[in-house]
Amino acid sequence: MARTELGAYLTARRALVTPAEANLTVTGYRRVSGLRREEVAILAGVSADYYVRLEQGRERAPSGQVLDALATALRLDEDGRLHLFRLAGIGPRVRAAAVADRVEPSLLSLMDAWPHNPAVVYNRAYDVLASNTIADALFHGWAHSRNLMHVVFTDPAARAFYRDWHGVARNSVAGFRLGHGAAPDDPRVRQVLGELLEQSPEFAELWDRHDARGKALERKDFEHRDVGPLTLTMQTFDVRAAPGQELVVYHAEAGSPSSEALALLGSLAATARRES
Repeated sequence: MARTELGAYLTARRALVTPAEANLTVTGYRRVSGLRREEVAILAGVSADYYVRLEQGRERAPSGQVLDALATALRLDEDGRLHLFRLAGIGPRVRAAAVADRVEPSLLSLMDAWPHNPAVVYNRAYDVLASNTIADALFHGWAHSRNLMHVVFTDPAARAFYRDWHGVARNSVAGFRLGHGAAPDDPRVRQVLGELLEQSPEFAELWDRHDARGKALERKDFEHRDVGPLTLTMQTFDVRAAPGQELVVYHAEAGSPSSEALALLGSLAATARRES
C-alpha cells in the first residue's frame, strides 16, 4: 500500500528527534540519528506493529488520543500538531471553492494608509493578492513574480535580496506546507507545489522534511538595491473575512538606520508613482 501523507510526516518528524531529546538511553550502534519506530511507539503508548502500520499507510484512522500521544512523542509544536490532525482527517480541511482571492476594499484602504509600512495580502499558494506602494518598492515591483514562493526559490536575485536566504527558504516551505495541509485540493496550491518541485531542487529537499509551521513575529534582513540593508520586523495576521488569506506588515525600529532607509524607499516610491 502506498505511503500516505500522514505516514510520510511521521517518518520525517521522528528522524528529527534525538534519543536524548526524548530522554531515552542510547546503547550500542544506531543506524539512525533520530528515533526508531519502536521508540516512538513506546513513547506514544501504542504497539510497535500499530505504529509501523501508520507509517506504511496500512492504518489510516488513528484516534485523537493516539494523535495527541504521537504529537507529544515527536515533540511537535502547536502548528505541527494541527498539521498532524489534519493529515489524519480529524482537523478541519478547507474545500478549494471556499478559498477567497478577493481582498476586502476596507483592508485595501487600510494598507494604503501605511506609507511607511510595507504590507501584503497573500493566499495559501503565496500569491500576493494585494500590496501597498512601499511593499511594491521593497519587492522591486514584483518584476520576477507575484508569488512569494517563486520569488524565494526561482528568482536568481533572491539570495542577495534576502540576507538570510536559507532561513527564509525554510520558513517559507514550512508555512506553505501548513497551508497545503489545510486545503490539499486547492488547485492553485497544487499548481505552485508542482512547479516548485520541478524547478527547484532546494525546495524539493526542504519539502521532504515535512516541516509545518505558521508565520509568527520575526525579523527579516534585506539588501535592497536602492536603499541598502534593511532589518524589518514582520507581523502576520489571519484575515478573518477571507479564510486562507494572511496580511503581513513590516516595520523598522524607530530611529534606526533601517527606519531611515525605509523612509527613503517610501519617498522614492511616492516620487515614482507621481511621475508614472
